[in-house]
Amino acid sequence: MDKFISQTDSSLKKKKRRWKPKGRQVENSFYEEVSNLLRGIKFKRDELIEYLHLLQDNFGVLYDKHLVALSTITNLPLSEIYEVATFYAHFNIVKNSDTFEPIKVVRVCESLTCELFGAQKLLSDLKSSENKNIKVVPGPCMGRCDVAPTVCVGKNYVDNASASKVEKAIQENRFEVVVPNYISLDEYKKNGGYNIVNQIRNGEISDNHIIETLKDSGLKGKGGAGFPTGMKWEIVSKYNGKKYVAVNGDEGEPGTFKDRTYLERDPHRFLEGALIASLFLKASNVYIYMRDEYPSVIKILSDEILKLENEEVVSKGHFILRRGAGAYICGEESAMIESIEGKRGLPRHRPPYVAEVGLFGKPTLTNNLETLFWVRDILEKGSKWFAEKGLNGNKGFHSFSVSGRVKNPGVKVAPAGITIQQLIDEYCEGMQDGHIFKGYLPGGASGGILPAEMNNIPLDYGSKELADLGCFLGSAAIVVLSDKDSMKDVALNLLKFFEEESCGQCTPCRVGTEKTVKLMKENIWNKQKLSDLSEVMAQASICGLGQAATNPLNSVLKYFANEISYD
Repeated sequence: MDKFISQTDSSLKKKKRRWKPKGRQVENSFYEEVSNLLRGIKFKRDELIEYLHLLQDNFGVLYDKHLVALSTITNLPLSEIYEVATFYAHFNIVKNSDTFEPIKVVRVCESLTCELFGAQKLLSDLKSSENKNIKVVPGPCMGRCDVAPTVCVGKNYVDNASASKVEKAIQENRFEVVVPNYISLDEYKKNGGYNIVNQIRNGEISDNHIIETLKDSGLKGKGGAGFPTGMKWEIVSKYNGKKYVAVNGDEGEPGTFKDRTYLERDPHRFLEGALIASLFLKASNVYIYMRDEYPSVIKILSDEILKLENEEVVSKGHFILRRGAGAYICGEESAMIESIEGKRGLPRHRPPYVAEVGLFGKPTLTNNLETLFWVRDILEKGSKWFAEKGLNGNKGFHSFSVSGRVKNPGVKVAPAGITIQQLIDEYCEGMQDGHIFKGYLPGGASGGILPAEMNNIPLDYGSKELADLGCFLGSAAIVVLSDKDSMKDVALNLLKFFEEESCGQCTPCRVGTEKTVKLMKENIWNKQKLSDLSEVMAQASICGLGQAATNPLNSVLKYFANEISYD
């Protein structure tokens, strides 16, 4: 106590005074702007990504002072908001600036098919259009490979794009989404729409009938894994308590565009399938996770869900539409669930599996969008209608997204077990003039690459022939390559995609993709190092992205070795 200094005026003057609280403080004007934007919204932590979309859609960017205001209003740590916002590619954050200018982003698709049709030159040409309000950036697959190259101007797509077409769209301020014509609710109902739903509600169709019909049909998940749909529904149904349905509409696999095609034409066939799944499970809600690259689909679903609510087909809030923000990894089911919960899309360690501990910690049925699209038809027409569509002992059919060097690309509904040669000749009118069939991707970027000589392999889930060759069907995205294409460049394009889209959670994938791309850029490849990296990534990565990322590389080393120089 002898050393105690009394708080006299003199001693107080010597003290270092803090006139402001620590940390970033919200400014009144920005607080008012964000408050007005969120007025009437009851804050939920899992809707954070939706709030970020609201801010960016309204102000053109995510201004850091608006994020400080959002942190204050939602009572979330600013660091948490930043870690979510910076994880997703579509959020444009302006930091440490006194002012901000709204920007329109022009994204040039640089996925494989678009690159085959001149995307890199297009990107270079469009850079001259940049100014303080226009930002030109490359982007991963936008799900429009049948009209490559494609460019997204704001929310408006310019297909079969050229620099002049894109510049004209910019000059004419055509930045808003264009919604195509589609089957309306009234038209869908006139053709038997929601009859199956009514029969289930009235007890005319039993749960047992639903499961047996799905099992007998042989319907498998159309997202890539090919897990039997009836079995998955049955597994989730056996858990007690609150349950959810989570629909995976994050169609990000390069070369895939079937889901977008179906939703832009017949959205209620999907919505009825999702509602049937919900009724079967007695699920509390159906969460539909849709990629941000599909603004027309998001608009269609928003409008049609509202109509269903108004006509009391579903209760208000039963269907919940969640918008992605540019992250391929969110196609992995547990990463999608993390994103739906308003977090970074990081894959979860398993077990437990999402069927048991999924959305908000509850049992969750996750299905690809197209899987649910066919449920009504199978229940309506019987299991044989679907099962008998296959070839050579395979059940059902696939919606093949075919692009590349064919005359007539697009979504081709063809029998399971069909070969690539049959697809090209019977569904795509053959190869483009002046192009000779050289190779193909049987299952998108991660499904490997096969040479033209292997044109008689049956394409289906669980195909032993495909598996023995180190490939798989995946999302049924078929990219056809010709003698004009360098297989080395093809493999490098695909590995760059995985490098960019790695979530960074696990070291084998985060570092492995970067090192692999670096080695593949060399004129002379170090085969041993590449093989070692491939093995480590396949064995030690957390999820399928890292495990399958080097499939294109391994295919080129195995089947197109004559195009590679080794040290």
